[in-house]
Amino acid sequence: MKEETKAVFLPAELYDRIAERAKLTGFSSIDKYVIFLLDEVLEENGEETRAIFSKAEEEEIKKRLKALGYLD
Repeated sequence: MKEETKAVFLPAELYDRIAERAKLTGFSSIDKYVIFLLDEVLEENGEETRAIFSKAEEEEIKKRLKALGYLD
């Protein structure tokens, strides 16, 4: 069963910046990158979030972000 989604509209310039960053960080889609970022922000602010990636996928993402200098 496919998860329900809803649309969010962004200014074109911001979308283009996000698309470029998603490409550089190795995400397979802009949607996955935006979901990852929003989950991270909500988690940092004490919000509970759902897991969209397996533990292995999350570790790979963190590894890529660290290699690019985004994580310590």
